[in-house]
Amino acid sequence: MNTQDLAAALAARTGLTRTVAEDTVSTLLDLIATEVTDGEKVTLPRFGVFEARHRAARAGRDPRTGEPITVPERRVPVFRPSSAFRGRVDGRP
Repeated sequence: MNTQDLAAALAARTGLTRTVAEDTVSTLLDLIATEVTDGEKVTLPRFGVFEARHRAARAGRDPRTGEPITVPERRVPVFRPSSAFRGRVDGRP
């Protein structure tokens, strides 16, 4: 399912027009990305948590040459599903 499919499903369930549903989905995703980029945690009860984490610099190897390299530190986005979401995916109520 992609963004357009998600918007179409939202429109079908809520009675919104497809255009309004696409704008809603797009805005929601943009808000989540903006908050996580700004260092905030986005918690959606019964779904999960979006956040940014710091990944420290580490030693690695160049896959082409095998030469040791240093992988720089960075911030990465992380999603942690809630226990309710994990249970639903696993088939538990």
